[in-house]
Amino acid sequence: MNSVTDVVAAARQQIAGQAGPNGFVDALEHGRVPKERLGWLAGELHHLVSSDRRSFALLASRFPSAPAGDLYLAMAEGEAQALRLLMEFAAALNLEERDVRAYEPQPLAQAYPAYLTQSALYGASSDVALALLANVRESGATYTRVAEALASQYGFEERALGHFLFFADTPQTLLDQATATLEEGLAGGDDPAAAVRCARTVHALEEAFWSCLARGLDDG
Repeated sequence: MNSVTDVVAAARQQIAGQAGPNGFVDALEHGRVPKERLGWLAGELHHLVSSDRRSFALLASRFPSAPAGDLYLAMAEGEAQALRLLMEFAAALNLEERDVRAYEPQPLAQAYPAYLTQSALYGASSDVALALLANVRESGATYTRVAEALASQYGFEERALGHFLFFADTPQTLLDQATATLEEGLAGGDDPAAAVRCARTVHALEEAFWSCLARGLDDG
């Protein structure tokens, strides 16, 4: 399991084995998520994306040479754009930026960005690159479902959905940079098993994020 193809396939296989239903998105598609909970979504995402932006910037500083430096700098810049787009969603909920910043996040919902920070501090250049490659399909599909549900069930206009549409479609250039980063890292001695572990953990903690938002929606 040393080639890029083998490592990506191994990560995707393990992720497929642990994938489960997304209760929050299921509820969203049936119009069962109250407006207050949509405010939670905006607040949790603000904390998550703000943290991820710093984590990717840290990775870019630890691995400044191409292709890793280019990849992680682009990802940090992407998170900055996503934060700006998120404010359009918040505005559609009649929330100001100060309201979103003041939101108190659920600890387990922020386990994913905390783990990403750990990976940025201590991981190899390959780890987060593989996490992106292995999870991009499912993550993109989730954000597509969220955007479509917010439009069809709640009447949000496209401008308010920019944050979700941004993450629904990852540019191929970014995926190519991730592939090159993974290839170079493996060739330089990065541990493929550790990279797969990172990808699998990222997936599990992304699921935990959505599960926290779904908590209590089926009560009563």
